[in-house]
Amino acid sequence: MDREEIEIIKADISHAEIISLLAKKIYCQYYLYLWKPGGADWYMNNYAYHSTVIKNELAKANNLYFIVYNKQQAIAYLKLVLQPEYFNFNPLTTLEIERIYIDQNYIQKGIGSQLLHFTYTVAQQYHQKNIVLKAMDSAKSAIEFYTKNGFVFLDTYQLPLPTFALMKQKFRGMVILGKKL
Repeated sequence: MDREEIEIIKADISHAEIISLLAKKIYCQYYLYLWKPGGADWYMNNYAYHSTVIKNELAKANNLYFIVYNKQQAIAYLKLVLQPEYFNFNPLTTLEIERIYIDQNYIQKGIGSQLLHFTYTVAQQYHQKNIVLKAMDSAKSAIEFYTKNGFVFLDTYQLPLPTFALMKQKFRGMVILGKKL
């Protein structure tokens, strides 16, 4: 496996448009199959990845965004959430990986592993002892990657209605994985 040289920078509000464009591009590479007609457009442009949504998230101290560059090109991003409230871990000692999005042209090049190790470093900086994440239960390769890296199954979760009514029902399932550091 070739290992790409990357630079990881902490994002701030000035990076919202870059993250928005990158998120939409990468989301289209992996997740369009989840949606009924119009659903992916709604999700990307209204619910999750509009630059205004990203700016609002960046303004909250518990949301940490990082952009990954390869040769000055944005190729991935990482969103971490400090003190998530919906897991069975103590929120004061827990960090959530909300998103690791990597452009499909850079998969199998060690970037996912580098981002996990980077996440462990961030967790230690914030004195977090647990890392949790949710993955689509249909994302078998992502789940395999996380379990290979020491994450264990904790629970399942269904994306709620009516919010996710435009998502195909068979794809609204998620698994919750966790790892103690």
